[in-house]
Formats: sequence, C-alpha cells, structure tokens
Amino acid sequence: MTTLNGKVAIVTGASKGIGAGIAKLFAQSGASVVVNYATSKDAANALVAEIKNSGGNAVAIHADFSKTDDIQRLFEESKRAFGTLDILVNNAGVFAFAPLQDSTEQEFHREFSTNVLGLITATQAAEKYFGSNGGSIINISSIASVGYMPNSVIYAASKSAVDAVTRVTSVELAPKKIRVNSIAPGATITEGIAALGWSKEAIDATVATIPFGRPGTPEDIARVALFLASDDSAWVTGERITASGGQRA
Repeated sequence: MTTLNGKVAIVTGASKGIGAGIAKLFAQSGASVVVNYATSKDAANALVAEIKNSGGNAVAIHADFSKTDDIQRLFEESKRAFGTLDILVNNAGVFAFAPLQDSTEQEFHREFSTNVLGLITATQAAEKYFGSNGGSIINISSIASVGYMPNSVIYAASKSAVDAVTRVTSVELAPKKIRVNSIAPGATITEGIAALGWSKEAIDATVATIPFGRPGTPEDIARVALFLASDDSAWVTGERITASGGQRA
C-alpha cells in the first residue's frame, strides 16, 4: 500500500473539489496536511475536522494565490505548524469560459495571476522549504492545455503555461532531488463545475466524449496525486499524466 507516513504536504485550493479529495487521501495515507483556502474558510475547517476525526493530522491556512505576500505567509505558517515540507500540490486555480470576443484583459490577469504566477511563486517558496531529501511538486493542469475546447482560450492558455512551468522546473530542481510533475484531469465533478450551471444536455454531451462513460471524481485525481507524492514515483519527473477516463478534448 502506498504511504506518506511522516510526510508533510501543502495542498493549495483544498477546501473543496479536487484539492479536498487530494488532502483527504494524503491524510489517510499518513501525511500531515496543510489545507489551504482563499475564500471558503468554513469548508476548509470542516475538512480539517473530518481528517482529524478520522485519525489524521491537518491544519487550515488562508492564502489568496493571486497575492505573493499571502503565498509566502502560507509557507511560513506551514513551517510553524509542521516544521518541514515534503510535498506541494499546486491545485489553486480559477476559471471562466467565454467566446474569444468576450475574453477580457481583466479575466486574463485574474486567471494568470493565480493559475500561473501563483504556481510559480509557490514553487519558488517550496524549493526553500524542502529538506535535503528533496520533495515532490504536483501541478494540476487540465486536458484543456492541449485540447480544442471552445470558449476556453484564457483558461487553456493558463494551463498550457502550467505544463511549460512543470517541464522547465523539473530540470532546474532535479539537482536538489525535487521532482515536478503535473496531472491533467478531464471533466471532473466538483463544486466549481456545478456552479457553472450546465444543462443536463451539456453534461450528457460532455460525458459522451469520455470513453469510460462517466465524469471523473476528486478521488480519481487524488489517487494519481498520491502516486506522484510517494516514493513509488521516485524516478518520475517532468511528466504530465492525463487522468480523464480517455477524454482528450
């Protein structure tokens, strides 16, 4: 069984959705987990309580990933809570879908500030906080980064940047025994997707593109993250793993 016994993990954007699924599985696998949140304090605290009630160890820490100072404080508070760091999951992200002509400069900066600059800033911080044994950084990308999904030009561009950052930093950080990989989920049922208010017809059309015949769950993505966080993937870096049930666009 894959374990993270004795490891410390920061999972960003972990109050809900994929981040929450990863945080729960990491805690179940023995890690002490920092549940980062930006706005959903109650959900983050509820997740921490759930983890502790199941015998795990977790703490909720606020940080807005569009703000560099918040990210630095997150790492400082994490060190005070657990003393070390072994795993960083860059899951925090924002998105909005709109046709090309409705895509705005404001939305570009909103998504790139969190999805790309926030990820880079967190990676810089993690390098300083990892110990001599290195660590694992897992970036959450999307199948949109290489797909052709209409109305996603800004989001797709931001996730393509995540793929590029993953490749480059995997080489730069390898001498410090820090592995950097990304996961590209397909359509996954989360609170964020539900908030889009898609019609049943739209959901059915999306499911029809998935060979496995169902959308993903946060647990599906969490199992891939657990592999990349653990010593089972000690010889894996610079990779982008698609977790989509066979969906490609």
